[in-house]
Parts: sequence; structure tokens; C-alpha cells
Amino acid sequence: MRPSPGLRTAANDCNLPAAGDPRNPVGFPTSFRQAPQASDKDAAHGPISAPLRVSGRWPVSGEHPGELLDYAQRAPRLPDAVNEANADLPIPLDTRRRLYEVQQYLRQFEKRAYDLFMQNLVKGTSHLSLGMEAIATGFGVAMRPDDYSFATYRGHAHTLARGTPGGPVLAELLGRSNGILGGKGGSMHLTSVEHGMMGSYAIIGAHLCIANGAAWSAKMRGTDQVAVCFFGDGTTNIGAFHEALNMAAIWDLPTIFVCENNLYMEYTPIDLITAVPHPAADRAAAYGLEPIMVDGNDPDAVYDVARRVIDNARAGGGPALVEAVTYRHGGHSRADPGKYRPAEEVEAWKGRDPIPMYHARLLALGVPEEDLSAIVHAVTEQIEEATEFAKAGAEPTAEDMMTEVWADGGSAWRN
Repeated sequence: MRPSPGLRTAANDCNLPAAGDPRNPVGFPTSFRQAPQASDKDAAHGPISAPLRVSGRWPVSGEHPGELLDYAQRAPRLPDAVNEANADLPIPLDTRRRLYEVQQYLRQFEKRAYDLFMQNLVKGTSHLSLGMEAIATGFGVAMRPDDYSFATYRGHAHTLARGTPGGPVLAELLGRSNGILGGKGGSMHLTSVEHGMMGSYAIIGAHLCIANGAAWSAKMRGTDQVAVCFFGDGTTNIGAFHEALNMAAIWDLPTIFVCENNLYMEYTPIDLITAVPHPAADRAAAYGLEPIMVDGNDPDAVYDVARRVIDNARAGGGPALVEAVTYRHGGHSRADPGKYRPAEEVEAWKGRDPIPMYHARLLALGVPEEDLSAIVHAVTEQIEEATEFAKAGAEPTAEDMMTEVWADGGSAWRN
């Protein structure tokens, strides 16, 4: 199609051969719409929280026609500065200490999981949340023990934030029989129903509709439980995302949908293949929901939003869609070096690491350094204990494979 005036074409930016050219046998279009630029008017995206501004442009290729796009050559998408006003949010100091403690636990656990992976002890790959801990922490602390959580394969942090003991979770990563699933689920399928963690799902978008089922169950039973469903930015371009949002809206379900927008859907920048700047929040209006964005690297901001939307759903106010903007420190998984990201972008976001920022905020609020050091030391001891517990677990036996196939715990054929 003819590009709009002033918009760059992929043919000019990327030297993509025209349709019919032997180097473009599939006939990919040679003009695309420029990824929208965020502007100041986006800052008023909703009364709950203002968004981080994320700007970008189409990538450039090398010198030769037909080369693959090198996303690392894009202009970096940089975070906004910390909103210091969030220190004034009405959050009790004890709650803030808890937010710091949970973040520390998630960070140290994930680092230990990485170390064990490098020792070839973790079975399969793993998807870490290093740099993204504030989201799981803020919602985990805001939820009640009987609420429901649903997560993606990047579910370590969400499982732990609901109070699941670290030892059995780490043992599950190692494939040991003392893991929370007996070593049969692994990193990508962490589940602990007794802690409200209703599963980590490897199929993109599959769990959104399941979360609606849990919310519908709570509504039919007359409880005030809520279901909180976490997913990545790429999920917003999956059909199940739209089906789940529509159903939750028309049935007025107590489902909280939380998009952890870390700017990349696996290896592809989300803004390059999405029609709107904010992949979740900008679509909320289509389902009659308020567009809510939050700084996903600020635990106070996340907790404040989480508390408001959960309280609203618990009181019968229906679903909510929250887009939390964040960034993962590493690649998509341990098999991914993440070289498709501009170096300046990675360093800038590491500079917005939620944990050092929160440490400084708590000091400014009057929490003594000794108290914070004591929290870090206590968490370190807990991680060491969890590691020893996990390593001491036995390998599952062949007989274990045939247990818990059915709800009765067995595997006998049932007609």
C-alpha cells in the first residue's frame, strides 16, 4: 500500500526488495506504518498512574539488500526517571519493608537458579524475572491468601510471591522428587494450589480464559476472591487475550489482567508489530475498561495500583486491565544471550533496577540501614537452606511417572 506522508517505508529503512524481486519471493510488503511515537499527551493515560514513555523507530539493516533486521541497531527505548512522588503514597512502613523483603527473596532466588543452571543442575531451560521483581511483589503482597494467581512460563517470581516455599520450588527446577510437583513440572509449570498459585502456562495466552473460570467460580460461590492473571506483552496479539477480556467484561468477573510489558515478545520488539503504542492499555477501551499503566519497576506504584484494582474487583466492580512497563535484565530464556537489544537500552534499564531504588527510598523514609541489611542477610540464609533442600532431593523414579495423572492420584484407565 502507499505509505502515508512523512512515514518511513521498510524499503527505504531496511533495503527490503520489492514484491516480485527474486530476493523477495514471498512478496512481503515494502511499506509499513511507522511505529507510533509516545508523546506528552500519553502521560494522562488514566487516573491511577501515568505511563513510562517508550519511544522507538524502525530498525536499520546492514549494507546488503535482504539482510535480516538488526534490532540492536534501533534507537534505544529508555525509561523515564523514578517518580519520587510515589514515596508519598499512603503505604504503611511495615508493608514497605515486606515489599523490600519479597523483592530481595525473588532476586536472590533467581540468581541462585541461574547459578545452578550454569552447573547443569536445572532440568531444561528457565525464564528468569531478574529486573521485573516489583510486579510480582506488588501484586503478591496486595493479594489475600485465598486469591488466585495465574502466570506464564516466567513464573518463578509469581509462585514465590504467593508464599510458596523456596526449597520445593528450587527442587522442582532441579527435577527432584521433593519439588512442588514431584520434579515432573519443572521451571515452566510451577503450581501450588494451596498457596493460590494456579499454574504457570507455557502456551501463550492459554491461561487468561482459565483465570476467568476461577473468577467465575468465585462469583458463583459468592466469595469475594479475585483471580490475577499475569502475561507478557506478546500475549496482547493473541486471540485468547481479546476473548478473555471480552468475557470478563460482559460477565463482570473479578479478574485482574496484568500485562508485564518488558518491551520484547521473546526476541521481537513489541512496538514494531503492534498497532498502538501501549499494547494492553490502549486496547482496554474496546472492552469498556479503564486504560491503566504503571511503572513496573516501582514496587510502591505497583502495590498501589494492585490494591485499588483488587479492592474494586472484590467489591463487585468487575475486571481490570493493567499494563506494567518493565525490563528483563537478561535474555528471554537461559538459551538467549539477548544480543538483539541496544546496549544503551539495556544499561539504562539496569539503572532503573527496582531494588537499589527501593533501598534508597526506604532509607529516605527513615528505615535504618541495619534493618535493610538484616533483611538481606536473612534472605541469603533462606536461599542457602532452599538450595541444600533442593540438592538433597532424590531423582523421581519410573513409578512416579504414573502417579497424579488423574485427580485421584493414579493413572488407571477410566472409561
